[in-house]
Amino acid sequence: MIKLCILGGGFIGRFYAESLIGRRGKDEVKVIYARREETAVRFAKDYNVPHFFTDMEAAIAHPETEMVIIALPNYVHEEAVHLCVKHKKAVLCTKPLGRTPEEALRMTKACEDAGIFAGYLEDLCYTPKFSKSLASVKSGAIGRVLWAKSRETHPGPHSDWFWDMEKAGGGAIVDMGCHCIEISRNFIGKDILPVEVMCWADTQVKPIDAEDHAIGLVKYENGAIGQFEVSWTFRGGMDLRDEVMGTEGTIWVNSWLRTGFEMFTSGNTDGYLVEKAESSSGWQFPVGDEAHELGYTSMFIDMFEAYEKGIQPQETFYDGYVVNAIIDAAYKSAKTKIWEQVKLPEWRGQTGLTKPSVFTEYDADHWLIKEELLPNGDKKVILKNKLSNEILEKVKMS
Repeated sequence: MIKLCILGGGFIGRFYAESLIGRRGKDEVKVIYARREETAVRFAKDYNVPHFFTDMEAAIAHPETEMVIIALPNYVHEEAVHLCVKHKKAVLCTKPLGRTPEEALRMTKACEDAGIFAGYLEDLCYTPKFSKSLASVKSGAIGRVLWAKSRETHPGPHSDWFWDMEKAGGGAIVDMGCHCIEISRNFIGKDILPVEVMCWADTQVKPIDAEDHAIGLVKYENGAIGQFEVSWTFRGGMDLRDEVMGTEGTIWVNSWLRTGFEMFTSGNTDGYLVEKAESSSGWQFPVGDEAHELGYTSMFIDMFEAYEKGIQPQETFYDGYVVNAIIDAAYKSAKTKIWEQVKLPEWRGQTGLTKPSVFTEYDADHWLIKEELLPNGDKKVILKNKLSNEILEKVKMS
């Protein structure tokens, strides 16, 4: 059994609690910290937590705190992590790890230097569909990954601090781009160096200083491209989709909205239906087990089992640092309108990779461009002459 302390009694803290209570059947939330006493008291009552605090260090230092789960606003993450280091407590931190790569690297190094377990709570890298897709990619089912695209859009986050650029570290990119970037990194390979980023970002709808809509491209050293699409302006709920294209196949994933569960209601209820639902009437698209479908349950199982085995979890603080570095380059590119280098003074993956050759030999004189079966049964090949560069076709009649 792991005795847990949750820092933060708001939306994400309660989502974490829902995911933890009764899932493995042996982990217990023993301590809760919230900035407001009424929030802490309500959380403790709702989830039967014996100890509640409005003093963060007291919660972390409590003897029944074995592992700390940070579910706090972005601007408090670093303070909370350093308190965990001070009191030698294992720590899990919600996304994004930091507001900047500098914050994220400081947190990463502090935990490593102190020898404490640290896990990055990137739930969308644990959803059932993502996990199945990643296993297929790693098995070689779609060949070499060329392009990985991830999209998260919805009408905007729940709490006031998200909308404050200083407290959050940005807008939709730092809030949701962190998910999308890490999803693409997993598909392309987390040991593949992200080289540069091109990003468009704008404030299209909300009266805020930060961006509420952005699209970005992340170029990797092996020639693969990652793409993220994020928006706080999307109407109709929350849309989570991933696409992966490889040399031998394609994967499409829809993790929310069109998932096979559709329901019409006249709205004669005030009950909660699903996260980010904009209306309580009309056609609704719930999911069977929200916490599981969003990856929370599998994420915590991975974290706890890694902690007990003394190994690294699937998502580490270092991963959070790399994501923050890519986000930083995206923000620079959105301003300069050019490709911006991803600056990673601490890189632990492969280096010196080059884009694989695009040339496949057909015969001694030709490169193969494409082969296909025509409707009449004929087989056609498109070729390129090695010497003249002439493009030609050959047809083998059925």
